[in-house]
Amino acid sequence: MDERVRIGIIGVGQIGKSHIRRYQEIPAAEIVAVADIDEAEARRVAETYGIPHVYTDFREMLKRDDLVAVDVCLHNNLHMPATVAALEAGKHVYCEKPMAGTYVDAATMYETAQSTGKMLSIQLSTLFTRETKAAKYLIDRGLLGKIYHARSTGFRRRGRPFVDGYGSPNFVRKHISAGGAFYDMGVYHIANILYLLGNPEVIRITGKTYQETPIDPKRLEISGYNVEELGMGFVRLADNIALDIIEAWAIHLDGFEGSYVVGSQGGVRLNPFGYFYNVDDLALNCEADLDQFDYRLHNVHENGDAYDSPQHHWIAA
Repeated sequence: MDERVRIGIIGVGQIGKSHIRRYQEIPAAEIVAVADIDEAEARRVAETYGIPHVYTDFREMLKRDDLVAVDVCLHNNLHMPATVAALEAGKHVYCEKPMAGTYVDAATMYETAQSTGKMLSIQLSTLFTRETKAAKYLIDRGLLGKIYHARSTGFRRRGRPFVDGYGSPNFVRKHISAGGAFYDMGVYHIANILYLLGNPEVIRITGKTYQETPIDPKRLEISGYNVEELGMGFVRLADNIALDIIEAWAIHLDGFEGSYVVGSQGGVRLNPFGYFYNVDDLALNCEADLDQFDYRLHNVHENGDAYDSPQHHWIAA
């Protein structure tokens, strides 16, 4: 019996194409249809990747009885309506990050998944990196002691979409993208840290956003750039844990220290990976053979930590 997961893709832009390529590396996945309002591009993508069916209205695609799951690859503020429609049509949903443009939209997606009994998964590739797996390994074994502080960071010197020379202007239009550096990059790093901390309850959040560095006037006019290039936050979490956040698309610095988690007995930094602890008067700064660690996860231990991407994990689920 064919046990492949039959998938329909909503949106064949940059992200949609990336997801299609990843699915084609997964034997248990089969893409049977794509939907996009740009019919010419949808047909070109379908021909390129050998996908048999093309739609210009995703709602028509959702009527297919042979679709088990749908992958939503639209702009951020469109995630909720497409996801809810797919869930209500009886499909499992995998959605590109961020989950949605607003908390209310994200809650609606979650509640619909609960009420329909269908799976909803969000693309968060950082949860599946070797660094994250190694950090989780140390934390789960208590090697950091009582955790009390974490930092989430993302850095680009001049990496604003479109205005710095690459990407679509839709990334920097709030009515489409919902936000800038926080929504584009921050979601990866913040979710990563919360995962490592065990998803503690959020008590209070404060933050500030900026758009201050120069932008080419013509690019600014064309794009309508109105989102943050720099975002900062401070989060009080349960168990007396403090998390601070800084995400930059553009800033006059040469870099930030990588995201980290620290506890009473040790600390772990994700990029570059390092494990830090003391033995009496001896302070130890440790590197790790992450290639060997990942090899053993794949070939010695049978567990979900070996998944290489969120799509591999999603299809297996």
